[in-house]
Amino acid sequence: MSTPARVDISYPFGFDVTGRTATADYSSHVRQMIEQVLLTRPGERVNRPDFGAGLQRHVFAPNSPELAAAVELTLQTALARTLGDVIEVRNLEVVGTDATLLVHLEYLVRAIGETRTDDIEVGTT
Repeated sequence: MSTPARVDISYPFGFDVTGRTATADYSSHVRQMIEQVLLTRPGERVNRPDFGAGLQRHVFAPNSPELAAAVELTLQTALARTLGDVIEVRNLEVVGTDATLLVHLEYLVRAIGETRTDDIEVGTT
């Protein structure tokens, strides 16, 4: 018996042009999961009080090297706890400018052995 093809639902949930549930390729799906972890506030998910990193709460915090280091540690911990079986974080940097945070993330997608680099920007918009 053959293994069924993998189907990953796109986030945010939506519909494609045919009216079916929108899907995403695996690499895009992994990036979408990372965004969910980084942008979800801890306690926001029902029955998952430890899910999320709450990145947006740091947007208006005063910029300092100490704060950047603390945010980086928080993000790395949340990603390892939630997606540790999916990705391996190789490098994570947080840069704060005015009311914007830029997360530069380099990670290995374990299932396909691909190293990816993504920038995720969070601001007041």
